[in-house]
Amino acid sequence: MIIRKSDQIIQEVGKAIIGKDEIIRKVLMAMYANGHVLLEDSPGVGKTTLALAFSRALGFEYRRIQFTPDTMPADITGFSMFNKQTGNFEYRPGAVNCNLLLGDEINRTSAKTQAALLEVMEERSVTVDGVTYDLPEPFIVIATQNPLGSVGTQQLPDSQLDRFIVRLSIGYPSHDLQVAMIRESLEAKPLDNVQEVASREDIITIQRYLANIRVSEELMDYATALCEATRTAPLVQLGVSPRGVLALVRMARASAILGERDYVIPEDIRDVYKDVCAHRLILRSQARIEGVSAEEILDELLETVPAPALGQQAQRR
Repeated sequence: MIIRKSDQIIQEVGKAIIGKDEIIRKVLMAMYANGHVLLEDSPGVGKTTLALAFSRALGFEYRRIQFTPDTMPADITGFSMFNKQTGNFEYRPGAVNCNLLLGDEINRTSAKTQAALLEVMEERSVTVDGVTYDLPEPFIVIATQNPLGSVGTQQLPDSQLDRFIVRLSIGYPSHDLQVAMIRESLEAKPLDNVQEVASREDIITIQRYLANIRVSEELMDYATALCEATRTAPLVQLGVSPRGVLALVRMARASAILGERDYVIPEDIRDVYKDVCAHRLILRSQARIEGVSAEEILDELLETVPAPALGQQAQRR
């Protein structure tokens, strides 16, 4: 069955990103959920390599755009150019005309250029000169972002952050893993070892199958309660939106697929809760003064919001 290719995909991508199977797993879940991924981390930890490895393992058409202060919206969406021979304006596709777009250092470009991604990420289409062009299926954006304290960065608006189904951080590898990386890089480029083990059609099939994953009423209530709790938390100014609730359930369904189940369990929701919700919170100044992070607030809510104790029959309902 197609969904059993998940382990093969994780294994292939893991050849290029050593020791980060959990991050690889969650990026794959986001793809199954037809969502976009924000990778927020320091330079040099493998964000670009991760995106390239996925494009090779899945047979995706891949493009990369390096965001800089002078990157224009037309670089993303494309533009119309006058053809003297035909006497007509012809559309020239931008960087988004692909299956997997890596938006590198997205917070180094202007707000106007960042906004150009909004329709693309939400609608999977671009509009140029009043004409709408559909993008290939599937279409996934993996955007990288340096820490906000870096020189020359501009914080993403909340409306755009909400378009990313998860925010993930790869983190530094352990000492032993770094030694292993050096050893492997001396022999060959790790990306050269990544083989195609799935296709675009496989991913589309799984994305459509996602709607068949059963979510019980109790688990719908649980996911909603977890998100509603962020709206009344004392240190949170703005909690998770209804879009965030839907994203949480989609990611939980994708987690069930990786577990080779056709139903969601509470652990699926808990596993992705912080990844889906942390970047959607706007904290009060008091939280920053006290040094409390969004992840710490969500950890506390996971402890205080009771999870349903469901038997197998209830989970499958």
